[in-house]
Amino acid sequence: MISDDLWEYCEAYSSPEDELLAHIARQTHLKVLKPRMLSGPLQGKFLEMLVKMSGASKVLEIGTFTGYATICMARGLSEKGTIVTLDINRELEPMVREFFSKSGLENKIDYRLGNALELLAKTEETFDFVFIDADKQNYTNYYDLVVERLEPGGLIAADNILWSGKVLARNRKKLDKDTAAIMAFNQKVLEDSRVENVVLPIRDGIMLARKHP
Repeated sequence: MISDDLWEYCEAYSSPEDELLAHIARQTHLKVLKPRMLSGPLQGKFLEMLVKMSGASKVLEIGTFTGYATICMARGLSEKGTIVTLDINRELEPMVREFFSKSGLENKIDYRLGNALELLAKTEETFDFVFIDADKQNYTNYYDLVVERLEPGGLIAADNILWSGKVLARNRKKLDKDTAAIMAFNQKVLEDSRVENVVLPIRDGIMLARKHP
């Protein structure tokens, strides 16, 4: 949403991506379809800092992809904190587990494979921080499931809520399904009296919602 030059400036004046995260980024671009889904250094560091500042001890991530953001958030956890990360793509599992092993944070990461809606429906766990970055057409369904499991004062961060600017479309009748789903999600969060929220123009947009105490 900003120029490449400004983006590079932001990266240059932020804590740098370390060797492991750079390796994950390289391997993702070399071996995985749609590598643009990777969180990247700015968003990764932002998520890590949110987890640190919120003091979250139980994190949920919906959409692991290749584990970049997972590792960033795991780094922000307290000593006894854990992150549950859900993904449906079993083909990526060997690569992702290797990255988790190299991170030295395996004891903090609970990697679960399957349909996220089904996995969430089976758990009674509660969370302090939730990051949603999966199939866009289920964003409102994920939100409905996790907001009830979010501790008071807890945070939900949802990625891609500007959807490359498509949310500004004026002709609502010709929206593709993903754009329509993102717009419905944004409206839902705005109208939910259980939370307060702010939209951040980081990369493709992040919706940050805090559950009222």
